[in-house]
Amino acid sequence: MKNLLVYSLFILFSCGLSAQELNCTVTVNAEQTGKTQLSVFKTLETSVKEFMNQSWTELDLEDDERIQCNIFITIKDYNSDSFKATLQVQSSRPIYGSTYTTPVLNFKDNDFNFNYTEYQPLRYSKNTYNSNLVSNLSFYAFTILGLDADTYALEGGEDYLQEAKQIVNISAQQGGGGWKANDGNQSKYKLNADLLSSNFSKFREAMYMYHRQGLDVMHQDLEAGKESIVNSIQLLRDVNNSRPNSAPMRAFFDAKSSEIQSVFSGGPSVSLTEVVENLKRIAPLYNKNWNKIKF
Repeated sequence: MKNLLVYSLFILFSCGLSAQELNCTVTVNAEQTGKTQLSVFKTLETSVKEFMNQSWTELDLEDDERIQCNIFITIKDYNSDSFKATLQVQSSRPIYGSTYTTPVLNFKDNDFNFNYTEYQPLRYSKNTYNSNLVSNLSFYAFTILGLDADTYALEGGEDYLQEAKQIVNISAQQGGGGWKANDGNQSKYKLNADLLSSNFSKFREAMYMYHRQGLDVMHQDLEAGKESIVNSIQLLRDVNNSRPNSAPMRAFFDAKSSEIQSVFSGGPSVSLTEVVENLKRIAPLYNKNWNKIKF
């Protein structure tokens, strides 16, 4: 893999060329419909995969620099061209100086309903509404890009998250769930609005500190890397104190709970009493993980 600094520069600056940025696998599960034999589900799976793996930016990335991501679509009901579904989106990025990857995003969308006709082309056009399916997939593509860039440079994903915001604004005028302020704390709207809010600047700082100053330096200085992760959790505590149960925090710990447990379960010791207390306060859903951290 190329030097991390080179990759970070690709994230921050346009190279004047374009290439595929995402390496996205897609799975469509239609078992709940009782109609799994229909070809439309496999066609949908192929179309979504091709759509996600198109070129989204001017970046020119090598194969091993593409962002690894997964999309799981569960079809709950299907009638003609109408789909009622949920979506789980996950992304990860490599840890510098190791063979490991770290999860960055893990988000479940319960408002992933759309219309789709078999072999219907899916095309994204900036500032134009095409369909709810296109809007949803485009939103997650730019959110993946934005959060990934945030792990390499402080608020490095701002432009991508602003693009996602524009998709939210356009889609909210067309209907469909998850695009409006009153659609709940775990909606697309709230995920994007929170990430771009000044109230969540410490969250994005924590994303950078956790990954770039934490995980990425652990191959050289394990203790310094762990201390940076400790500091990132303190930042997350501050965010949670003012904005509890937010979409970004939920997505972070849905992705990171097992990894955080592993980081603090071996190697050089750091002061963990406050860390564990913070984790239990921020993400009590994962207390079983935090209880396994020994100090």
